[in-house]
Amino acid sequence: MSAVLAVPQLPPIQWQPLREEDMADVAAIEASVYVFPWTIGNFRDSLLSGYQCTGGWIQGELIAYAIVMTALEEAHLLNIAVASRWQGRGVGALFLQHLIEDLRKQQIEMLYLEVRPSNTHARQMYDRFGFRQLGLRRDYYPAVTGREDALFLGLNLGEN
Repeated sequence: MSAVLAVPQLPPIQWQPLREEDMADVAAIEASVYVFPWTIGNFRDSLLSGYQCTGGWIQGELIAYAIVMTALEEAHLLNIAVASRWQGRGVGALFLQHLIEDLRKQQIEMLYLEVRPSNTHARQMYDRFGFRQLGLRRDYYPAVTGREDALFLGLNLGEN
């Protein structure tokens, strides 16, 4: 499972499975982009649990990662991030497109995720891909001033 996708303003991105030796880089990106980051232990546990752990590399540099849990015909996008210096250049959308295509090849029918209501950039991207709000998870995320709800979104992968 390795593919190279490119857009005019970006060098080619190579998507491939994450390995144990990538976990420190993953945790470093996580800590730099999230106020309440996952720990390196969370990422290692995901890898050991057999979750689909994918990274995106440009010229040998890890620039993005995603953790997806699959069961039967469903998948749950648990975590996705793009390194700060690569944000705003379409990497997140390319990555999500890659993940969706890969999940369709695995005959996954539904993709679920949670997103903070305050994360407007991510919400806009998910809207463009056709995700629909299925529910609300109250007090799901830690926040600087208590807790923040999560929008529970779903995408039917059988639809175009």
